[in-house]
Amino acid sequence: MTDSTDTGSTATALPPRLAEFAAELSFPLDPFQVQACRALEGGHGVLVCAPTGAGKTVVGEFAVHLALRAGSKCFYTTPIKALSNQKYADLVARYGKATVGLLTGDQSVNPDAPVVVMTTEVLRNMLYASSTTLIGLTHVVMDEVHFLADRFRGAVWEEVILHLPEDVRLVSLSATVSNAEEFGDWMETVRGDTTVVVDEVRPIPLHQHVMVGPRIFDLFESTAHPDAADGTGRRGVVVNRELVEQVRRRAALDSTGRWGGPRGRIGFRPLPRPEVVARLDREGLLPAITFVFSRAGCDAAVGQCLRAGLHLASDAETAQIRAIVDEHTGDLPRADLEVLGFREWRAALERGIAAHHAGMLPAFRHTVEDLFVRGLVRAVFATETLALGINMPARTVVLEKLVKYNGETHAELTPGEYTQLTGRAGRRGIDVEGHAVVLWQPGLEPADVAGLASTRTFPLRSSFRPSYNMAVNLIDAVGAEHSRALLERSFAQFQADKSVVGLTRGIERNEKALAKLRDQLGGEDGDIIDYLQLREELTQLERRRERQARQDRRQAAVASLLALRRGDIVAIPGGRRTGLAVVLETDTDVTDPRPLVVTADAWSGRVSAADFPAPATALGKLRLPRHADARTARARRDLASALRSTGISAPRRPKHAKNGDTREIDDLRRRLRRHPAHQHPDLERLARLGERYNRLGREVAQMRRQSAATTNSLARTFERIVALLTERGYLTAGDDPSTTEAGERLARIYSESDLLVAECLRHGVWAGLSPAELAAVVSAVVYEARVEEGATEYGPTGPLRRALADTVRLCGQLRADEVRFKLPPTREPDPGFVDAIYTWVSTQSLTEALIAAGAAGRDLSAGDFVRWCRQVIDLLDQIRTGAVDPQIAKTAARAIGAIRRGVVAVDAA
Repeated sequence: MTDSTDTGSTATALPPRLAEFAAELSFPLDPFQVQACRALEGGHGVLVCAPTGAGKTVVGEFAVHLALRAGSKCFYTTPIKALSNQKYADLVARYGKATVGLLTGDQSVNPDAPVVVMTTEVLRNMLYASSTTLIGLTHVVMDEVHFLADRFRGAVWEEVILHLPEDVRLVSLSATVSNAEEFGDWMETVRGDTTVVVDEVRPIPLHQHVMVGPRIFDLFESTAHPDAADGTGRRGVVVNRELVEQVRRRAALDSTGRWGGPRGRIGFRPLPRPEVVARLDREGLLPAITFVFSRAGCDAAVGQCLRAGLHLASDAETAQIRAIVDEHTGDLPRADLEVLGFREWRAALERGIAAHHAGMLPAFRHTVEDLFVRGLVRAVFATETLALGINMPARTVVLEKLVKYNGETHAELTPGEYTQLTGRAGRRGIDVEGHAVVLWQPGLEPADVAGLASTRTFPLRSSFRPSYNMAVNLIDAVGAEHSRALLERSFAQFQADKSVVGLTRGIERNEKALAKLRDQLGGEDGDIIDYLQLREELTQLERRRERQARQDRRQAAVASLLALRRGDIVAIPGGRRTGLAVVLETDTDVTDPRPLVVTADAWSGRVSAADFPAPATALGKLRLPRHADARTARARRDLASALRSTGISAPRRPKHAKNGDTREIDDLRRRLRRHPAHQHPDLERLARLGERYNRLGREVAQMRRQSAATTNSLARTFERIVALLTERGYLTAGDDPSTTEAGERLARIYSESDLLVAECLRHGVWAGLSPAELAAVVSAVVYEARVEEGATEYGPTGPLRRALADTVRLCGQLRADEVRFKLPPTREPDPGFVDAIYTWVSTQSLTEALIAAGAAGRDLSAGDFVRWCRQVIDLLDQIRTGAVDPQIAKTAARAIGAIRRGVVAVDAA
C-alpha cells in the first residue's frame, strides 16, 4: 500500500491524462487531488479521505475521464438516489446525455452508456447476476464509501469491493476517518496496490462559536484555533476565557430565577429562533443551516419565523423563488396541495426560510435544496439527514443542542457526528471562512464543546454480516468453499482478527502475572492454591444461590401481579409508594406485568415486580366506578379516600425466605475449616493474593472465549445460515451445496426480510390477492414504525387479513428456526402501513390514505408516505420478476402501476 498522507508537496509536471483533465477545470487542483489522480493514472486503486467540501469528487471525475479516453467504461456509485441524480446531472452537463447513463432501481436511463451513475445496490446486483453490462468496465468510483459502516446497508459496499474483478481500478471516496490506514491496509489485501491519500485540512477554515443569549462568543482564544488553515492548534487549545466567564454568570443567574420569575417556577428560556436568525443576519453569517434533530421542531421553527414577521428575501428574490417553486411542483395534483401544507411551505420559501427533513415530500425537499444552493433561501432548519451527502453548503451551521435521539435513546453527539454536521459550514469559492455556532443552555460547558470541536475521532467500523440472500448468491456464484474464503476477506473479519491480536497479547500478559502469583502462593500443587480454589468455589456457589433466590422471588411476584383483578387492594411493601393501593387496570404481559394502581396518598401509576420483594396478595376488594379515571387529581383523591376508609391496614414488610437446600454450601464450609491451610499464620495476605489470582484467571478465561468467538466468526455465521437454508430446501445437502429452484428465487429478493418474503411466495400465502391487497401485505414486511405505536393487525378485507395472519405465522416459524440455529431473528411484520397503502392502491386520494393511516394509529407525514410507497414498489418489482406463480407476478405489476401515481410519481429520487 502506498500511503500518501503528506499532501504538501507535488511535482509540477503532471502526467499527460491528468494535464488534459486539469486544463478543462476552472480551478487549480489541490495537492491531495493531484496525488490521488497521479496514483490513479499510474494504475493504482485509490482511497481518498478528506473533509466535506474539500473536492474529493474531482478524483472520481478523473476516473471518468480516464475511462472515456481509453474507450472503456466507468461506473460511478453513490449511497442514495438523490446523490445519484445529482451526480448524473453534473456529468451530463460535462459530457452530454449520450455519454452518461443512470440506474437507481426505479429509473433506467441509457444503461449501456460508457459512464453510468448508479446506487451501490444496483452494482452489487449486477455482480451477482454476472451482467453483460460489466463487460469493458475498467473503473468504479464509490462515493461516500464510509457508508459501509451503516448498520442496515453497509454490507453492500463490502460485497462490491470483494466481488469486483481484479483488473477494475477502484476509486473510494470517504469522509475523514481516524482509521484510514487500517481501511487502506484491508483494501490493499483484497484489491491489490492501493494508494491512501488523507487530507485533514479544510478548504475553508472553520471558526467555532457559542451563542449565549443574544451574544456570540468565539469558542477558542484567537491564538489557539483548532481549525487554523495551517493545521496547527489541535493541541493545547485554549477555551475563550470571556466565554467561560459569561457562561458562569449566566448559569448563576438562571439558578436563582433572575431570568424568568421565582426559582423553580419558570425554567431557562432559550433565545427565540427568529431572534437567533436575525442575529446571524446582522453578523453577516447567513445563509445558515440550523440542526434541530426533530422533524416537528424544524416545522415549528419555520412557523415561529413566519409569525415573527422575519423576511430574508428581497422582492426580486421572491419572484425567482415563485418561479422555481412552480417548476418543481407543477406536476403535483392540485387536490393534494392542501394536505401537503403547500401554501404555508411556499409562504415560508418566499421569505427565504425553509425546513428540510425526511418527513417532507421529496419534491418539497429538492425545491429547498435548489433554492438554498442558489442563495435564495437563507435559513434552513434541518434534521441530521441533511448531513448525509446532499450538496447544501452554508456559511454557518447552528446546533441547537449537542444531544439527539438515535432511535433508542437520547445520546450526546460524538466528535465524528459534530464534525460531519459542522462540515457543511463554508462554501468553497464563496466564503473566506465558515462558522459553527452552538446555542448555550444550562448544563452546556464550553470545555465540552471544545472537546467535540478539537477531536477528530471517526473510526470506520464494518457492519458486514452474511444474509440469506448473500449466502445463496455467493454459493451460486463461487461455491460454498470459496464463499467462506470470501467472507474471511471482509473488512469485518479483518477488524475482528486485529482485535484477536490484542486479546492474545492480553492473555499472554495475564498468564505471566498468573505464573508469578502461583509461585508466591506455593505452586499449583500447594495447599494454599487448593484452599483458595475451595474459597472461590464457595463464593461462586453462594452468588449463584442468591441470584436464583432473586429470580424465584421475581417470578413469584410476576405470577402474583398477573393474578390481580380490578378493585383488588394490595400492600406495596417498600420504596417511595409504600402502603395500600387499589388496582385500576390489570396487565397481562407475562414477562413484566405492570398493573395501574392508585395509592392511599393519591399517587397513580404502574407498579412492577421490582416493587414487590414478596408476592402481592389481595387484602380486600374495593368497588370501583365503571369508568374510574386516575388522570384527574380529583378522581385520584376520591379513590384514595375510599381506600383509606376500608379500614384495611398494610401488613409489616415480610422477610426474605431462606434460600432452600444449603447442604452443598455447608459441606464446602466444613471442608474449608478442616483444610490444612485454614490455620496458616499469613492466610489473609495470601487470600488477597488469591483473590487477584482468581480474578486474573477469570479474565483469561473470558478473553479466551472472546477470542474463540471472534476467530472465523463470519464463517461460522455463514455455516449456520447454510444449514438453515438446506433444511428449508433452498440449498442442496452435502459438503458442496448448490442452490435449488427456491434458492434461485431467493437470490433475486433483496430485502431485510428476504427469507420471509421467499417463504410467503413459496407457500402461496399471497396468492389470489387483488393488487391493493398484495401491496398491503407486502408493506407489512417493509414498513417499520419510527417509534413504538399501537396499530390494528387487521386489514380491510378477509383475504388480506388471512394473508397477514399467514405471513405472521410463517415469520414465527422462521424465527423459531433462527433461534435454534443461533441466528439473529427476522424482524416481525409491522402492519402499520397496511391501511394507508390499501387505500392508495384502491385509487383513493392522498388525504384519504393519510386519514386511513391515522385511523389505524399511525400518523404519517406525506414524505414518509411517499418513501414507504417507493420501498413497497421496490419489493413488488422483485416479486414481479421472481414469483413462480404468473398470477402473482401480474398482480405485482398492476400494484406497482397503481402505487406509482400522483405524489409518489413526482420527483422520484
